Amino acid sequence: MAIALYPGTFDPVTYGHLDVLGRASRLFERVIVAVASGNSAKSTMFSPEERASMVEQNLDSFKNVTVELFDGLLVEHARRKGATVLVRGLRVVSDFEYEFQMAQMNRHLDSSLETIFLMPSQKYFFTSSQLIKQVHRYGEQETGLVPENVRLALKEKSGTKE
Repeated sequence: MAIALYPGTFDPVTYGHLDVLGRASRLFERVIVAVASGNSAKSTMFSPEERASMVEQNLDSFKNVTVELFDGLLVEHARRKGATVLVRGLRVVSDFEYEFQMAQMNRHLDSSLETIFLMPSQKYFFTSSQLIKQVHRYGEQETGLVPENVRLALKEKSGTKE
């Protein structure tokens, strides 16, 4: 069975991410959650180490999953790790165009690297890290869409009180 990389910023990790990770962990012998450390075009709320730690704290039920930081081109990181598959989550149709372009570029850079798309459970289709951050930045509304360690980290970063 193949080694898969599940890359992303995970700023922060959501139950949608963990749902996709669970699906990937059943399909592959080993899954590496590759947390982008510094080359992302996205501005992040949490440091790379904080994001990786938040993911790691939610891996109790995943015995074949590890988390690591990466910087640079994803295809080069995949080669170093012996990964032959990239796992990407698709929530809604609007995700497809961006993910399709990325998959084609990765294939252009390394034709031996496959990209698979996994969809989370329908209850997480609308969830994104960006929306989660906005809700927590501007209010104290509990969403139930992030693990408890992430909820507490969001409260701390946004300055809201328990």
